[in-house]
Amino acid sequence: MDRAWIDGKEVSRKAAISEAARLLAASRFPLIAGLGTDIAGARVAIALATRIGAVIDHMHADALLRRLDLMRTAYLMTTTPAEAGLRADCLLLVGSGIGQQSRALLETGTSKRTITWLCPDRAARDVAKGAPTNILGRNPADLPIVLAMLRARIAGRAIGKGPVAAKVIDSTAEELKAARFGVAVWSVEQLDALATEMLQGIVADLNATTRFTSLPIEPPDNAAGVLQVCGWMTGYPMRTRFAPRAPQHDPWMFDPARLVQSGEVDCALWISSYGSAAPEWSSAVPTIALVNSEMRPASPRVAIEVGRPGLDHDCVEFLPAVSALASLPASKPSNAASVARVLTEIAALLPNPGS
Repeated sequence: MDRAWIDGKEVSRKAAISEAARLLAASRFPLIAGLGTDIAGARVAIALATRIGAVIDHMHADALLRRLDLMRTAYLMTTTPAEAGLRADCLLLVGSGIGQQSRALLETGTSKRTITWLCPDRAARDVAKGAPTNILGRNPADLPIVLAMLRARIAGRAIGKGPVAAKVIDSTAEELKAARFGVAVWSVEQLDALATEMLQGIVADLNATTRFTSLPIEPPDNAAGVLQVCGWMTGYPMRTRFAPRAPQHDPWMFDPARLVQSGEVDCALWISSYGSAAPEWSSAVPTIALVNSEMRPASPRVAIEVGRPGLDHDCVEFLPAVSALASLPASKPSNAASVARVLTEIAALLPNPGS
């Protein structure tokens, strides 16, 4: 597991690293994207971006930035999976994208726990079959309306006709208000900004008379972990450019798809050690791809195989089960290089700043 390619032709890893360093050194506006890596890889990637003046972005930045915007402009009440599993007597499961992550919550906890699922998709309904679950709405597209109806009735306001009968909305509202410790579970990636804000409004309204909080299901590829690294190393989230004077953060300006489409970026470094696919824009700009053995972009200028964190090598990453960074030993140790190691080798070949 020490393979590398240049223009589709297999070469030594040393040659690929040399070519990657040459491309980055020659770039006037580089992009470091994907960032599907462990904490060590994220730290080295951000240090590299600082050195070469690159933009940094994560493949799940859209979802992460939605959550951050809500936290900055309104409020966000959250808990951990452990507390939700042990203490919640009422679960409000919201929308799609939370089926597998919610399975443990459905299987553990008090037998008196009430469970309501708003507008689940078919896969989520299959997960819910093993637990007594009240399902409101069969169409995921109806979720914003159902949330609005539910919030209105919790506040005692009238509602009109909607995808769920008013009497069902009323009984659910009373059930939520009767909870002693309720938890709303939602997918950061699946809920849009307005639905997320409406859900947090429900949580805030319920806290006027009882205790209610929420449990966000984070995107994969160590997205939450990389976000934390960005914060402590730069003071900004992803979609930040390391300009000569100071970092610049602008989610629209530094959207990778927009940068590539406009022709501003002339070289991209795509990092995906967990196996997520490269975006369509990666074929429109000279790309250096660090990917695991399961996947390679269609036409990278340079591709270097890296190990999967927690599988091929030990790592530290965000662990959803504890909602914190945790150290994970390699389950199947191999000689595959980590992202941090490959990036360090590339950085060693770059000219010194100002030279």
